[in-house]
Amino acid sequence: MKFPGPSCVRSLAATLLLSVLSPGLVATAHAQTATDFPSRPVHIVMPYPPGGSDTIARIFTNKLTETMGQPFIIENRPGKNVAATYVAKSAPDGYTVLVVVPDFTIAPAIDKDLQLDMIKDFTPLSLLSRAPYYLVVNAALPAKSVRELAALMKARPNQLHFGGAQNGGILHLTNVWLWSHDNLKATFVPYKGIAQAVTDVLGGQIDGVFAIAVAVIPHVKSGKLRALGVSTAQRSNDYPDIPSIAEQGVPGFDVSSFHGWSGPGGMRPAVVAKFSAELARITRMPDVAQKLAMENSEAVGSSSEQFSRFIAAEIPRWRKLVQDAGIIIKD
Repeated sequence: MKFPGPSCVRSLAATLLLSVLSPGLVATAHAQTATDFPSRPVHIVMPYPPGGSDTIARIFTNKLTETMGQPFIIENRPGKNVAATYVAKSAPDGYTVLVVVPDFTIAPAIDKDLQLDMIKDFTPLSLLSRAPYYLVVNAALPAKSVRELAALMKARPNQLHFGGAQNGGILHLTNVWLWSHDNLKATFVPYKGIAQAVTDVLGGQIDGVFAIAVAVIPHVKSGKLRALGVSTAQRSNDYPDIPSIAEQGVPGFDVSSFHGWSGPGGMRPAVVAKFSAELARITRMPDVAQKLAMENSEAVGSSSEQFSRFIAAEIPRWRKLVQDAGIIIKD
């Protein structure tokens, strides 16, 4: 009888020991290799309930299901940091991914009970799209520019009312940033959703609002609302006649709605590189760019490193704004 050599015995023993100590380790490592990823369904976790907020995510999940050969499934987990906590505690294998929106970068500034580190606990994959906010007012308000609005606010301190989705949200802080530029005083009115805030601007119950184009531009075109400025540093390609707020005497003002994806911290670099590259490739597809444009969003498709730098820059600027303005959010 021929016995196996020493090297064969050592190899067999190592394999048996590995399987005894951790039966799932070999399968997990195999699933995480870049060549095999994805080998099963990928869950894209939304921090909001089902509805309109899924639209952009669905553009990418549908396309990824086609190009990567596995289902990409949207999973809604609404609630304060519920989705982020769920993803942060998930296995860092690329199969559970968080949809990252502005509230992700604001949370460290406003949530005193936050148990997450938005840098260390997540692996950015790609910034997929950005969309500007438009500052609009009721057409009856005697202000036709940001400068005229500022003058009106100085003449009527705390008398003008501006709506937004919630206290401590991106639209609230966008208003605060604008007001803080020249020590302006106004009143913020929180709403459960931006649609009701827009309705109240139309009805004259409040004076203005920041909102994405699809919510307000039709009313601007009808003459019921007046657009005073766009929140991004540059004018929008969709509506280039509307000046940026930055060019109207508020230097550095640059706020946008954005949509990106991040996995749990500690993802394998090879999987990150493959996932990120595929997302960036998809954003360059004409049909994807067209669908995003229909949502008034611009395709970005950044690398993982670029998205990491973006998040790292956003977090401290919102923290500084909240601290300087003395904003305290009560649960």
